[in-house]
Amino acid sequence: MRWAWKIGRLAGITVYMHATFLLLILFILFSDLYEGHSLAAAASGVFFILVIFACVVLHELGHALTARRYGIKTRDIILLPIGGVARLERMPEDPRQELVVALAGPAVNVVIAGGLFAILTALGIHAGFENVRLMGGDFVEKLMAVNLWLAGFNLLPAFPMDGGRVLRALLATRMEYTRATQWAAHVGQAMALVFGFIGLFSDPFLLFIALFVWMGADAEASTALIKTSLGGIPVQRVMLKDFQTLKPEDTLAQAVDHILAGWQQDFPVVFGDHVLGILTREDMMRTLAQRGSSVLVRDVMRRDFNIADSHDMLEHALGLLHKSRSRSVPVEHDGHLVGMLDLNKVGEFMMVQSALRRAHSSSPADGR
Repeated sequence: MRWAWKIGRLAGITVYMHATFLLLILFILFSDLYEGHSLAAAASGVFFILVIFACVVLHELGHALTARRYGIKTRDIILLPIGGVARLERMPEDPRQELVVALAGPAVNVVIAGGLFAILTALGIHAGFENVRLMGGDFVEKLMAVNLWLAGFNLLPAFPMDGGRVLRALLATRMEYTRATQWAAHVGQAMALVFGFIGLFSDPFLLFIALFVWMGADAEASTALIKTSLGGIPVQRVMLKDFQTLKPEDTLAQAVDHILAGWQQDFPVVFGDHVLGILTREDMMRTLAQRGSSVLVRDVMRRDFNIADSHDMLEHALGLLHKSRSRSVPVEHDGHLVGMLDLNKVGEFMMVQSALRRAHSSSPADGR
């Protein structure tokens, strides 16, 4: 992810912090100082926020490790000002597994709160929430309250919170997955409207949450619709069969000639029947600007790439594209290069399929 810095690894999963997270820290620090709090009090407030986000990382790690039990890898965990995101390679297809993965995160916060409650009880401190406040107060008591709030907030039945996935998983046990997603998205957007309405008359921050929830619900519904549209379609139906290849000893000038003569932007680099790498448009343009067109293709091509099989389902191949962070992947059949899968081509295919569905749905009315 752009503008994100690696801050460590947990259980083999890289944790990143987005640059905007620093803006949150600076905002809290300067807000406290502006309100007349001492530097020590402001630093204490910042430390408390950092501990909260450590709990957020553990929350996301709960999702990731539970998904790992079902054979699903997590690309990374990213800390954002609005919370954390564990980017799973995919969501479980079994609704019961998705339910367990979705509940794992809030369960971590409940366990943390329970542990803190046990500590307070052992110390003879009554854990009450009536005096909890951000500045001052008992640190452990505040942290317990925040973890319970995180668990409760994330269980609201609205995407992209965990509660939206819980609702979708429960609905998917009784209806088709895409329909369940759409129903869960509608519930989430209804909650966004409620948040927005309340925010107009009370806390403006609720307006931000409303926008976040509305966009998250819309994105989840769109993703599910795309997944359904691509289901059961083999790569060979969509791949480019008429394409150009390059050799390692070719120069970038020859690649430029191919680009100007046609529509292809990424090129497989081959030696005989073997694909050695991919020359992408981005890498080529960057090298052209820095070193000119006489550079050899082998010095610019990407050697770390994925290969799809012509019989793979399109949904699986798109996962390879996303993993390789590229617009295209080579397609092979029985070890021979037979095509290129390109995101632009996939987009065109989906537009054609959408137009055909609209024509098919409107044809009975036209005949009346």
